[in-house]
Amino acid sequence: NKPFLFVLRYVIMMHDWNFIFKNERIIMSEGLTFKGGIHPLREIHHGKSFTEQCQTVEMPAPKIVRIPLSQHIGAPATPLVQPGDTVKMGQKIGEAAGFVSVPCHASVSGKVLAIENVPSIMGKMIPAVVIENDFLDTKEEYAPVDLKTADAKELISVIADAGIVGMGGATFPLHVKLSPPPDKNINMLIINGAECEPFLTSDHRLMLEQPKQVIAGTKVLLAALGVSKAFIGIEDNKQNAIATLQNAIDTHAVRVVELKTKYPQGSEKQIIEAISGRVVPSGALPAEAGVVVANVASAKAVADRVFAGEPLIRRIVTVTGSVGKPQNLLVRIGTSFAEVLEAAGGMKEDIRKIVSGGPMMGLPVPSLDCVVTKGTSGLLVLGEEFFPQKEVLTACIRCGKCAAACPMHLMPMDLAACGEKELFERAESLNVTDCINCGSCSYVCPAKRNVSQFIKLAKDQVLAKRAKERAKQK
Repeated sequence: NKPFLFVLRYVIMMHDWNFIFKNERIIMSEGLTFKGGIHPLREIHHGKSFTEQCQTVEMPAPKIVRIPLSQHIGAPATPLVQPGDTVKMGQKIGEAAGFVSVPCHASVSGKVLAIENVPSIMGKMIPAVVIENDFLDTKEEYAPVDLKTADAKELISVIADAGIVGMGGATFPLHVKLSPPPDKNINMLIINGAECEPFLTSDHRLMLEQPKQVIAGTKVLLAALGVSKAFIGIEDNKQNAIATLQNAIDTHAVRVVELKTKYPQGSEKQIIEAISGRVVPSGALPAEAGVVVANVASAKAVADRVFAGEPLIRRIVTVTGSVGKPQNLLVRIGTSFAEVLEAAGGMKEDIRKIVSGGPMMGLPVPSLDCVVTKGTSGLLVLGEEFFPQKEVLTACIRCGKCAAACPMHLMPMDLAACGEKELFERAESLNVTDCINCGSCSYVCPAKRNVSQFIKLAKDQVLAKRAKERAKQK
């Protein structure tokens, strides 16, 4: 009966589904998905068992916060304060420096000590506003927004001013997504609750603990886009989150869609393909497919600002792996990684690596002086038990497993060869820039080659060349 299910899904997605709402579980029971992908750690565990049952705990605010002026894709914010200034919690301390940029806000009240460079997760030093906490949490007041009277332009302006970005890790300014070019016909909103990365459970706990805020934020985003339907995509390994959100829905404009548990299901183009059946063209943005995608944490942040008057100054971080007490912590932006790890019971002995994010797409932490930003979804501490010894080969055996796993339908073995041999023009002709750096190719490679690393090398070189060409044209 799969052809029937496909037709039923299409009817529900593209038309008025109220008459057929009772049958929604039929399509959900199948688990929507995309072509390609992998099941990381399936043979051992998915890593989520460490924290998925852990209620989120608010971490005490630190004595000092260092709030980077660049926590997003785009131009860094311009500082609005100087050393010696007194600031309130939620006060804007950095102004957006362009359309693709967002402001930043103080996560505590207190005194500005300095504007100095701090280490970033990318390995660079970036400017940050250093604030000494007075532990009074004196708030900067922002008026809530009346959704009944506010128009789309006002909502987008409020979201931009609140500094909200994609909180799944991409940190793309949300107001930019909500402002597509006039020629793009946006008719669908997808709220991404897949959380496909192993070990991470911050989005899962958010959906369980604050479902009404997620739904409220989704309705604001619908109003900002002028779109009539939204789908919240959740993987089928989170049945309690699916049920919780379904019970919280109070509108026919929002529906929960069950996705098959598979990595990278939460990647933007893959979740679009899974839910809508649409394919984003090579080199294009989701707007080309008529879709806008936002993370569940971003939707909740929208609700916080619109209904409670709070900009984005804290987020849930999964702290897991080889730590004393794996858990989900609600952390103030600007808190050092060292303090976050200490709040989770400290690190165990024989640590091999610390990762910001998940094990597949996360980045190795260069220093514990790095701080939590809007895009910090997790801190993963990896000890010896997470590094099984395996034979490492060197030559590609052309088995094709990487091609079968690639969610972007590329040829990773050829792209990796281009990166290894520095054939960057050929890599560009093979659409290397379509790679989403998910790491699936390296994970399935029986020869244990550095496939994704070589591809990233080629991709970075192609993007750098294009940037130089654009600069010359200007």
